[in-house]
Amino acid sequence: MKTPLLDTESTLDYGHSLTQASSEKIWRAGKLLFIHLTSTRPGLIRDHKHHLRHHRQCCSGKELVDWLLSAGLAVQTRSQAVGICQVLVDGGVLTHVKQEWHFQDKDTQFYRFAELELSPEPSAGLRDAEELLEALAFLAQLGPDALLTMALRKPPAQRTEDELELIFEELLHIKAVAHLSNSVKRELASVLMFESHQRAGTVLFSQGDKGTSWYIIWKGSVNVVTHGKGLVATLHEGDDFGQLALVNDAPRAATIILREDNCHFLRVDKQDFNRILKDVEANTMRLKEHGKVVLVLQKNLQGGSNQPAAARSSRYSVMAGTPEKILEHLLEFMRLDATLYDPVDTLLGDFLLTYTVFMPTSQLCRALLHHFRAEPLEGSEQEKATYSLHKRRKILRLVSQWVLLYGRLLQGDRSTTALLQNLADLASRDPRLGGLVQEQAQDRRRPRALENGDGSVSPQPKARSSVNWLASQEEAILNSSCALRAQDKVPYEIYRPDHSCLITVLPVNASVRDVLRSLAPRLGRDGEHILVKVNSAGDKVGLQLDAVGVFTALGLNERLFAVSLEELGGLTPHPEQLGPHIGSSETLDLISSKDLASHLTDYDWNLFKSIHQVEMIHYIVGPQKFHDVTTANLERVMRRFNELQYWVATELCLCPEVGRRAQLLRKFIKLAAHLKEQKNLNSFFAVMFGVSNTAVSRLAKTWERLPHKIRKLHSVLERMLDPSWNHRVYRLAVAKLSPPIIPFVPLLLKDMTFIHEGNRTLAENLINFEKMHMMAKTVRVLQRCRGHAHAPLSPLRNRSPHRPEDPKAVRISTCSEQSLSVRSPVSTWAYLQHLKAIDSQKELLRLSHDLES
Repeated sequence: MKTPLLDTESTLDYGHSLTQASSEKIWRAGKLLFIHLTSTRPGLIRDHKHHLRHHRQCCSGKELVDWLLSAGLAVQTRSQAVGICQVLVDGGVLTHVKQEWHFQDKDTQFYRFAELELSPEPSAGLRDAEELLEALAFLAQLGPDALLTMALRKPPAQRTEDELELIFEELLHIKAVAHLSNSVKRELASVLMFESHQRAGTVLFSQGDKGTSWYIIWKGSVNVVTHGKGLVATLHEGDDFGQLALVNDAPRAATIILREDNCHFLRVDKQDFNRILKDVEANTMRLKEHGKVVLVLQKNLQGGSNQPAAARSSRYSVMAGTPEKILEHLLEFMRLDATLYDPVDTLLGDFLLTYTVFMPTSQLCRALLHHFRAEPLEGSEQEKATYSLHKRRKILRLVSQWVLLYGRLLQGDRSTTALLQNLADLASRDPRLGGLVQEQAQDRRRPRALENGDGSVSPQPKARSSVNWLASQEEAILNSSCALRAQDKVPYEIYRPDHSCLITVLPVNASVRDVLRSLAPRLGRDGEHILVKVNSAGDKVGLQLDAVGVFTALGLNERLFAVSLEELGGLTPHPEQLGPHIGSSETLDLISSKDLASHLTDYDWNLFKSIHQVEMIHYIVGPQKFHDVTTANLERVMRRFNELQYWVATELCLCPEVGRRAQLLRKFIKLAAHLKEQKNLNSFFAVMFGVSNTAVSRLAKTWERLPHKIRKLHSVLERMLDPSWNHRVYRLAVAKLSPPIIPFVPLLLKDMTFIHEGNRTLAENLINFEKMHMMAKTVRVLQRCRGHAHAPLSPLRNRSPHRPEDPKAVRISTCSEQSLSVRSPVSTWAYLQHLKAIDSQKELLRLSHDLES
């Protein structure tokens, strides 16, 4: 039970007011939509006759969806339109003629607006088209939840595969089931029922009642009340209750009362609950030491006897355990040919990708050395020798794969260096291991994709003695010159209040204290100085002295300032932070959209392949846990994404003449199409987000000038952006692509965040290894996308590196795309490396209004 919370009248009123405000906003949005519908398509709402029944003043579900897609309201897909309509049905704005709750996109299902309440007063009317767009955006934001609710309301037997997947993905983010395995969550997705109650004070069940269901709070909160004690706890979204009576087959131990209006629950009935629990228990093994559970295993039901031996090698999957026991289990059951990227037996890869979350590297090194030196206590001398040899071979294999994955990241770590030297020395004394060591080294030195985890490939070095079988300092350095390590030195640009710039060269992971110390001689002695991060809006954030990696973590148009406390109040952004005042459309006129896409893809590929896989884990888990690692390469990709989308919006808002602006918009839409074709999906999303920016989408006169073919192309490209059902359209499209691919990186980070925040790392003092498996699975997307380290992603790789510029080839923006390749690749590359953008949405909207008021 949770600690009891005071249930005051004010908290009840506040919760009620929030619900009321949301409901009123839906009604307001519905009213605006209704007014727009009746003014633009007055004949859509009319009398219908179907199966000898007359339905007055309504429209079909299909007609309403078709209208939303064709009305120019930024509704991108049918799924999104259906979600909007479902929100209106849930809010009572739209009603089915037979009072059904499930909105259907069909000609035979009819709906009507609540006209009496929605009829506009004579003085009302749509004064501002932007208010309508905001209302649609609000409804679209609620749409995915409405579709999920709709799927949950369906009887389980009627749910589609897509709906079951949608429910499963929702369960990944509910804390009440965080401790359950994914297989159990999938079982739950197939039996969960939706239940809602409208009024605070409703009794869900009473103490002493027979237990019939387990409940998870999906929305709202409840009070837990017992005889004699009164209120003992308050439960909120994500909490569960009712499980005890089902497990013990006993009466309800407490009364559950709704604490607020409009509470939603996910319910599992007793029969399904017991079946799933029994299945889980029957397939779960708990290993204990000194009376405490140290390892939890679950039977792997996916590898039957007809599977190949490799698929059945691990009969049990690790669900939870202590770090030491998980490692011990890995060494016990891993094969001598185990690899990081085994698609079936993922335990080795899962462990190596995520161990830093739950086990310091120094602890792993000590444990591996202990296992290598340990001798078995039982068995004959021959059996002991065979067992020890087999285990040591496995340890050498594990370490070889570890070094293969981390490469340069292990360089400089004292505990790792000591372990590698100790293992090399110990192995060199055993002739049975010496040959294996040399074989592992030669295997590791073969060129392969994803060497060192960042997509770079090392050339084959000369043969070395078996003592140096892992990696020398020289080999580790032969990597992508683009990738940054924590100890690499980079120039820090630190500004002063007068906007002068001081440059100091420090490691990527230098602390704020290190930065200030290096600048101290140039800052003078006029008071104590602090380091402040300033954005283009002038917002200031003082940085803690222990903070590390602050320079590479800067966002778009952010700068670091070293100031005294007296100077802090008058600090203003550097003029460069505000972005450009003049666009570069004349430069863009000289580059075809295809060449622009090719240069962007080459540049992005260099950034993307420099991301080490474990950076994603370090980025999500948080820098406070990791002091000797960097996420600078991932941060560069994220900053580039933001830079690109704001650059698109900036260029369009700084193009004053509507004809040129329409041509520029056309170029950006074609650019997005080429990026998609080149499988550069990260920049594709960035460009499309830039084109969809409110400051751009409101430029009606500009959009009107686009040829029908380009508008149709834009509509097709927009489908990929559909966020409903957890970006289902994008995920299905990517699954069909072969590598190399540059994926939509922000969505990968969103997936990682949901896994991290929706699942506990520690459960009953054991590492939740199921969470580690889910994180590793997401991280492996990088490895799949970089399947070929140096594949030609763009046509430019097959061209001559230099093309002479034609000084007379200055063309206006109405020229054809075929005649645009007049700017040299070198100058185009330089332009794209230093894009200038306005990142203030307020300023972009001001410019947009100046263009088209």
